[in-house]
Amino acid sequence: MSTHAPPPELPITGYLDRMSCRPGGGLAVKVSVRDASSYRVRLQRLISGDPNPAGPGLRFEDLSALYDQTHPGRRQPVRRGSYARVPAGPPRDGAAACTWSALIAPGRIDREQAVLWESGEGCTVTIGHGPQGASARLTWPGGAVALQADRALARQRFHRIWLAADPGSGRVLLGVEPLEQGHRTTATAVASGLRLPSGGGPVLVAAADAEGPDLHFSGKIERPAIHAGAHETFPDARGALALWDFAIGIEGTAITDTGPHGCHGQVVNLPTRGMVGAFWSGREVCWRHAPADYAAIGFHADDLNDCGWETDFTFTPPAGLRSGCYLLHLSCEAGEDWIPFYLLPPREGPHAAIVFLASTFTYIAYANHARGNADAAYKQRVQDWGAYRHNADDTPLYGRSTYNLHDDGSGISLSSRLRPILTMRPGYLTFNDARGSGLRHFPADTHLLAWLEDKGIAYDVVTDEDLDDEGLAALRPYRAVLTGSHPEYHTPRMLDALESYTHQGGRLCYLGGNGFYWRIARSPALPHTIEVRRAEGGIRAWAAEPGEYFNQLDGALGGLWRRSRRPPQRLVGVGFSGQGLFEGTYYRRLPASHDPAHAWIFEGIEEEVIGDYGLSGGGAAGFEFDRADPALGTPEGTVILARSENPPRSVTVVPEELLSHVSTLSGERPDALKRAEIVYFRTPGDGEVFSTGSITFCGSLWRDGAFQGPVSRLLENVVRRFARPG
Repeated sequence: MSTHAPPPELPITGYLDRMSCRPGGGLAVKVSVRDASSYRVRLQRLISGDPNPAGPGLRFEDLSALYDQTHPGRRQPVRRGSYARVPAGPPRDGAAACTWSALIAPGRIDREQAVLWESGEGCTVTIGHGPQGASARLTWPGGAVALQADRALARQRFHRIWLAADPGSGRVLLGVEPLEQGHRTTATAVASGLRLPSGGGPVLVAAADAEGPDLHFSGKIERPAIHAGAHETFPDARGALALWDFAIGIEGTAITDTGPHGCHGQVVNLPTRGMVGAFWSGREVCWRHAPADYAAIGFHADDLNDCGWETDFTFTPPAGLRSGCYLLHLSCEAGEDWIPFYLLPPREGPHAAIVFLASTFTYIAYANHARGNADAAYKQRVQDWGAYRHNADDTPLYGRSTYNLHDDGSGISLSSRLRPILTMRPGYLTFNDARGSGLRHFPADTHLLAWLEDKGIAYDVVTDEDLDDEGLAALRPYRAVLTGSHPEYHTPRMLDALESYTHQGGRLCYLGGNGFYWRIARSPALPHTIEVRRAEGGIRAWAAEPGEYFNQLDGALGGLWRRSRRPPQRLVGVGFSGQGLFEGTYYRRLPASHDPAHAWIFEGIEEEVIGDYGLSGGGAAGFEFDRADPALGTPEGTVILARSENPPRSVTVVPEELLSHVSTLSGERPDALKRAEIVYFRTPGDGEVFSTGSITFCGSLWRDGAFQGPVSRLLENVVRRFARPG
């Protein structure tokens, strides 16, 4: 068993089975209390998630009169680490010789890890590796033997590993050899009274199970097998009692045994599939075309797809609540937490004219993003502001984001909502922002929600997941759709729905930057999971390995939507071109903004400079910049109303725009692409699109202690116009 101390856990936390529901629907609430004490649950409506005392502050509508309950608490463990489980291994005579084998490419070699484990009749067999090299241990009633092949394995290189045991002679042999050039290493022992499992008991791949899965493997495993007989060399696949071919069913969670007994199994915590295997030829880069080349699974000790917690209670929103963002406030003697959810309107209505499209897939992609910036100054600001007290850097227990790396250095491509998400909490600070609040994603989007509340503009909410599930039907009741600050991750069905909406007379306000950027995959069998393969360019935290660009969940090419000929300019007129630190600048109005045709957008605005202030980096144009480009699909007739100036020195041009260090695809100078543009256009179907081209725009809705100023007036003009009928 592992001797490592477990990572810290929160005093109380939880998650839901979904992030949204309609009136009358129920949400399964899963709660863990560290000391198993009782806890209280109260309902709140979230108005503002910004704890900055210079901003709107943390604002909740107390609805405890509608829901306030106390429940008995229990601690629910978090079991990280992916592996494959076979309920019953192949039957055979426990007194007969047997060999266990696999192809492995270890991602880590600094700790003990299990490759293959089997148990039955009080006997266990474990093959693994560690800092000294391949290892094995066999136990049986009254005896045990351990072997160590004293040659360290090479990281990320495939090796053959096998363990042969013969109860008749008591001889045990452990062998390992590099798949490519290298020397075979063996270790042997003679064990008196040796007994082996006779099959029918559990088999694990990438973990061992003494009292629960442990010694999780990080790296790739291919073709694990169990063979009759004791083999001196790595055994041939022919005649295997069980051979699990991971090239079968790459898009799912089942593993298939091609041996005579059909000992099939399931993966746990969704390891990465569609991975280049030991015999990848390079002739095909899509696993659907050559699945045998992709017969490896990437297992990781830090994978967490589903905490698997039991449901503590089912929450049904009280009748009469309007659509919006709500919270279940959990509290116990040791601490508190908030679980957010979105309440949609009744399917049959009534509906508001405006709908906010909550970027829940983006929230999940960034879920528990550990940035390494939770230093003493950051924590002091959290304390001073009364912000959300926990941070992802210090709390790895609940899994990381797709912007982090696995423990073996590979990129995290899968993320799930079935776990506590600290970054999706009111008051969560992402940055120690010198000029603002430092909010991103969920709490940053409450700048817009608080502004709508302040202006008395009625709105409904739908989420990314609702849009992907329901398509255009989710948007059809509304005259206008508002995005948040960073709608970055989308499925094909979502883009289809938004494009159909604007082409059928709908109005869309894109109020962020770096939007509609990454293509993601989902599976009906795993609706809580999104997948992103960071392929072929783009600003990214890690790069997918060659040959691993295609999603396991749907088999489609991952990467930028731009690479699938659907750049964001085609939908919203602007697309990502520059990124810097979390700091902002301003826009300057262009001549088109003074055209009488667009006077309604700037009614009541005297200023030429817009947004030289704000709660996000100190300016309305900042951090990530989007610009128009007809070559990438900006529609004919698009009007550029304002353009940012004086970009911060930290801003760089995104790599997909560059041909070389001095030339860009558009033919402009690289420095010229460091700009955000506010644009407006009409679609052929009489729809309308207004885009701001910057992540920090909504942070400038607040100025001098209120929702006022030119940014607020600009957006109010557009939203009230878009909300009108006709």
